[in-house]
Amino acid sequence: MDAFYASVEQMDNPELRGKPIAVGGSKERGVVAAASYEARKFGVKSAMASVIAARRCPHLIFVKPRFERYKEISNQIRSIFFDYTDLVEPLSLDEAFLDVTNNKVNNPSASLIAEEIRIRIKDEVGLNASAGISINKFTAKVASDINKPNGQKTIGPDEVLKFLENLPINKFFGVGKVTASKMHLHGIFTGKQLKEQTMGYLTRYFGKSGQHFYNIVRGIQNSEVQPDRIRKSIAAERTFLKDLSTEDFMLEQLDKIGDELEKRLIKSNVKGKTITVKLKYSDFTTQTRSKTIAEFIHLKRDFFPIVKDLIYQEKPKDSVRLLGITLTKLNNEADSKSISAQLKLDF
Repeated sequence: MDAFYASVEQMDNPELRGKPIAVGGSKERGVVAAASYEARKFGVKSAMASVIAARRCPHLIFVKPRFERYKEISNQIRSIFFDYTDLVEPLSLDEAFLDVTNNKVNNPSASLIAEEIRIRIKDEVGLNASAGISINKFTAKVASDINKPNGQKTIGPDEVLKFLENLPINKFFGVGKVTASKMHLHGIFTGKQLKEQTMGYLTRYFGKSGQHFYNIVRGIQNSEVQPDRIRKSIAAERTFLKDLSTEDFMLEQLDKIGDELEKRLIKSNVKGKTITVKLKYSDFTTQTRSKTIAEFIHLKRDFFPIVKDLIYQEKPKDSVRLLGITLTKLNNEADSKSISAQLKLDF
């Protein structure tokens, strides 16, 4: 979906159409969850600090997120997907992989199916969507960004290698700023230059990811579309209007976050063994503290004493702007049931 959260807000509120908006945060605090295309022209991006976004776009309009509404729209869109295939792997509320090798409409053209789905989303939901079509998930994902917004790109089997060779390394799905900068230091700026490196070279300097890079630039990815992908963590976090400077204030807020996490665990019907506390400091650096126990737990009365221990384990190095609690090593890993609920975050 194109600028999904922001597009939903503009669809529901005509006064916001054509204006630069940011979903989440405020001029003083928080993080941008999504930015409209009007805001992106000013350099406003998702995950950007709201203060920076407001500086780049002084007339930026901040809108409070409505995750229940986004989930409602997401379910409408997903129901359209299932008219074409049952092999749908959601990545988030606004994105999914579809395997249409064998499809319900008996259309041999994946490109025509993508076009038809995009038309239906526009007609039935009212939003624009973009699509990437190719031989595997990685290349399709990269292709989906080529003709955004409201477009699609097909990379056929005979075009994949040339396309990846000409692709700037920072456009490779999964290559973030840090990895891209590291590759630049090694003289790797394009897929072609990445392809020139040996497996040994890439694993030596990029660890386990080296093998992944070696394969994908050659169009090799055997990961199937997984309709029953299982959630591996459940979390709740909150960004504060004012920084917290003492452990007591932090625990007071973590107590509320713990209530929310318990609700999500009960709703998802899962338990976990590893408890992690996340602290984001006023300088935007992040620290996590974790502990794994022997038994699966899901109630606040069981995990919150551990949260307290983790907070007092080491004195926070600075005042804190965000706190979060996460449970991992869930008891659903052997279960084939999909847990696809999107977690609500406070911005």
